[in-house]
Amino acid sequence: MNFTCYMVGGAVRDRLLGRPAPDRDWVVVGATPEAMLAAGFKPVGRDFPVFLHPRTHEEYALARTERKTAKGYHGFVCHAAPDVTLEEDLARRDLTINAMAQTADGDIIDPYHGQDDLRAGLLRHVSPAFAEDPVRILRLARFAARYGFAVAAETRALMQQMVADGEVDALVAERVWQELAKGLMETTPSAMFTVLRDCGALARIAPEINALWGVPQRADYHPEIDCGVHTLMVLDYAAQENQPLPVRFAALTHDLGKALTPADVLPRHLMHEQRGLAPLKALCERLRAPVECRELALLMCAEHTLVHRAHELRADTVLKLFKRADALRRPARFAQLLAACRADARGRLGFADSPYPQADYLAALLTAAQSVDAGAIARQCSNPADIAKAVDAAREAAVAGEKARLGK
Repeated sequence: MNFTCYMVGGAVRDRLLGRPAPDRDWVVVGATPEAMLAAGFKPVGRDFPVFLHPRTHEEYALARTERKTAKGYHGFVCHAAPDVTLEEDLARRDLTINAMAQTADGDIIDPYHGQDDLRAGLLRHVSPAFAEDPVRILRLARFAARYGFAVAAETRALMQQMVADGEVDALVAERVWQELAKGLMETTPSAMFTVLRDCGALARIAPEINALWGVPQRADYHPEIDCGVHTLMVLDYAAQENQPLPVRFAALTHDLGKALTPADVLPRHLMHEQRGLAPLKALCERLRAPVECRELALLMCAEHTLVHRAHELRADTVLKLFKRADALRRPARFAQLLAACRADARGRLGFADSPYPQADYLAALLTAAQSVDAGAIARQCSNPADIAKAVDAAREAAVAGEKARLGK
């Protein structure tokens, strides 16, 4: 073979950080598509030449350069040729920590000083070409959530300019959601939203969330005061518990209504639950959030304060909550609602380790309601029109009995 292969990108970065790197990407210098085919590689992709290794099936891309031709992340023309150097290929990458290569012998090729930025914990763009792809803002924010790295001052300024130039407005919903969903599942997802807010991108892609900063809350219940600060604390608590994506998204969006509460009811935010539904629906529609994320977020938005007051509720009110949440048919989703509510209660300054008995309490009441044999009741009803009412009465009695047993 008259070409050279290098491992590049995230695999090199994560190996240097001592982190697992299960997925490896490769770049090939000095090759033509014909040479790759002759060596047994299988072609994939349409935008630029990418091939699968005949044995490992890992992706090998020909070294290439890119030229910006239009707004957005689709507006590029790629040039792949045998004379494109490794340094030229690495120069088109987003961050210095992603612009390193490793030879077959294990030597690191680092023309843009990515190792220095790894040691310093900095996210820094490789070249001004960073500004040509708005997705890079989202990716950088996601890396901040994963590694806890800071953004270099010059990179923050470049991102702010990209937002001002309207590049972020060219992003399509599917790509925004893809990056946000990945970031939500990182170790410290709050860092992603802090980066996006600092550069102005959050106000463009999720203005409903961005509006929470600067909105005050009751200091006795929310010592952190600011709604935006609270929201990120709730999100990080959900991440700390290793909750799935729907719970984290619900944690992020549960208080959107507080940005719309009239000034005369601040900082109590009366009716913020119902006020939050419209902006939440708009956000989910714009981002095209998956159904499971959308449904749990709406449920959390509408019901979280009622869940917090679980011990005050009458048996009939509890049963109505179960029915609105479809808890009898979907107990697993109801458990996710309780997890999101627990994160909300503990995502406050000084409350991270506070008890949250409401979750176990409502779970026990749901078990009691589920114990009712609806089929047996139906068989005993002479009039089919009475079945639903009889089942509800039996479930309410079961909930009341469990409340009495628990002393509530």
